[in-house]
Amino acid sequence: MRRLLFALVALLAIVLLVGFAMRRTLTPRLAALVSEPPPPKPPPPLDPGVAWSGAWYTIERLDEATIAIGEPRSEGRNVSYLLLGDERALLFDAGEGAADLSPVVYDLTDLPVTVLPSHLHYDHVGSIEKFDAIALPDLPELRAQAPGGVLVPTFDQFLGVVVDREPPRIEVTEWWTPDEPVDLGGREVVVRHTPGHTRESVSLWDPRRRWLFSGDYLVPAPLYAFLPGSSIGAYRSTARTLLRTLPDDTSFWGAHDEKTDTRAPRLAIADLRDLSRVLEAIGRGEAEASGLFPRVYPVNERIELWADIGDH
Repeated sequence: MRRLLFALVALLAIVLLVGFAMRRTLTPRLAALVSEPPPPKPPPPLDPGVAWSGAWYTIERLDEATIAIGEPRSEGRNVSYLLLGDERALLFDAGEGAADLSPVVYDLTDLPVTVLPSHLHYDHVGSIEKFDAIALPDLPELRAQAPGGVLVPTFDQFLGVVVDREPPRIEVTEWWTPDEPVDLGGREVVVRHTPGHTRESVSLWDPRRRWLFSGDYLVPAPLYAFLPGSSIGAYRSTARTLLRTLPDDTSFWGAHDEKTDTRAPRLAIADLRDLSRVLEAIGRGEAEASGLFPRVYPVNERIELWADIGDH
């Protein structure tokens, strides 16, 4: 009897240890098991300057050549950005895919459109297959995943299990080298590799406007650094690089709205400095947090950082 009890205790300990070691990958699977995909939110009242395009998307013109396309009825209140040049347009992120994004985009411009996802999570590549031209950052990991120029995101990259979706088949038409300008015709933008939320995360820098389209790296909401591919160390390194290279009047346009706002989420360099202070304090073991997994670190009144246990 004692031997059987010892064996059961040992087996339970092994299961717990394996589960703890695999907690990042198991978390989205467990979330999918215990909850249904969230239903669409009811249409919210819109802020001034924001208009509906159909029943799912909203349109906000940030200036004469930049349009924020929101999804205020989605769980994450996703926001994609359409940047217009004289010769081509760039769509940064392709939404959740609850509704086809392409008719909305082609109603806004007659220019040829290239899509660049900030990363490969399901809520950023939902409509990506609806577009003919797709760019990805020229990173070794992504190149290795795309024999013949076709990339299918891995489970950890896509995380579509939480909404019961299969990853898209991404036919890459262009590989854009980080830190090199992309000419849209009269408008140049630069892809910046900004890992932290995921390994392949990128942001888009518009030097003339001093705008950084930051994807999920910086948003007025929880910053997820506890998922597969996330890293506090990479988050911290990216923050150091951005603070060293961006001007003080930079504006950040994030990929998720605040719960009480339908306008595109705009942040400032002060928010990045607040994030950097918390990241540096985590590295020194001096930051205060609540919760076990994820560990929740307050950044400021608009931002929290959700991290893994013991991640410095």
